[in-house]
Amino acid sequence: MSGTRRKPGGMGPYIRGFEGRLLDLGYTPETVRNMLKQVGQLGRWMATQGLDASQLGTEPITALVSAQRAVGLRRVPSVRSFVPLLDFLSHEGVSATVEVVAPTPVDAVVSDYRTWLVDERGLAAPTVLRYENLARRFLQHRATVGGPGFVEDLSGADVVAFLLAETARLSVGAAKGCVAELRSLLRFLYLKDQIQLPLAGAVPPVAGWHDTGVPGGLAAPQVQRLLDCCDRTSSVGARDFAMLVLVARLGLRSAEVARLELDDIDWRAGEIVVGGKARRRDRLPLVAEVGEALSAHLRSPRRATTLRQVFLVTKAPTRAIRPDLVSDVCRRACERAGVPGVGAHRLRHALATDMLRHGATLTEVSQVLRHRDLATTAP
Repeated sequence: MSGTRRKPGGMGPYIRGFEGRLLDLGYTPETVRNMLKQVGQLGRWMATQGLDASQLGTEPITALVSAQRAVGLRRVPSVRSFVPLLDFLSHEGVSATVEVVAPTPVDAVVSDYRTWLVDERGLAAPTVLRYENLARRFLQHRATVGGPGFVEDLSGADVVAFLLAETARLSVGAAKGCVAELRSLLRFLYLKDQIQLPLAGAVPPVAGWHDTGVPGGLAAPQVQRLLDCCDRTSSVGARDFAMLVLVARLGLRSAEVARLELDDIDWRAGEIVVGGKARRRDRLPLVAEVGEALSAHLRSPRRATTLRQVFLVTKAPTRAIRPDLVSDVCRRACERAGVPGVGAHRLRHALATDMLRHGATLTEVSQVLRHRDLATTAP
């Protein structure tokens, strides 16, 4: 397949390896052939520009695309179409020489904070990124106005002033998240003896109240209609049905569905192990409806892969699904079923609401949803 009528120029040494990588990722032979043609065009253009593979990056590829458009070529690849190539070259250790920039004092604190969030608190990657971004904004602001002592000289007034400025543009929900993120950073700084006072207590709460009743959601018959509308005769429909059943019947979060691995299903014991927040590992009963849905999904045609995740995307490159796909699947199912559109979180909430309507206590609902704090479950 990798043989071409025209030589691939500067990309010649990497053609066969890249071809194998694409096939491993689940691309079809025809798609691989077309992508290799693009790589050949890139290699020949690199030869005319005196570039080698170690100098490849977004800028040279953008220049190639612009040059092809300038001469009026009808089928010009996008810059994005070369992302798999750049990923492959990076994996092979072929990269441009980058000037190493010494970390700033802010970088050093943020790096230590990130390590603490991962190692000590066991937070998921998206949560770590959100907390890290807030920490960087706060510390960068402090470094600008506070100079070298931007951490040691921190005061409660500094914290409140930043928080007021930060939350002025946010909704109540987003502001509450900002408060939690800032308190986390201040706890870290205090635990690491970088500040002398526990300033987390200086962060004021955000005014806002829960609704006085149980929030509206899908009723049990609507949830059943949503599940029934999945075309379980197709591999995609079987996959989508299995994802929705995990949320609707066991109350799994989107991220927990996306992270579920084959080894987490204990068929003999009739249990499923769920990796929740902060490295929690909970064992849930593999009820018949859920077990049958997972079995049907895993029996459907599946690309050969070494990935252990239960749910994979249906298009190349083969990879585990993202958590937001669970909500997308839920909303599409709602549209087909003719019920109010909700995401995975509201479908999970529908389980809790149905339990309450049938006499379950908040403590019991909290245990099913695996909330660490009963206040999270309370309406």
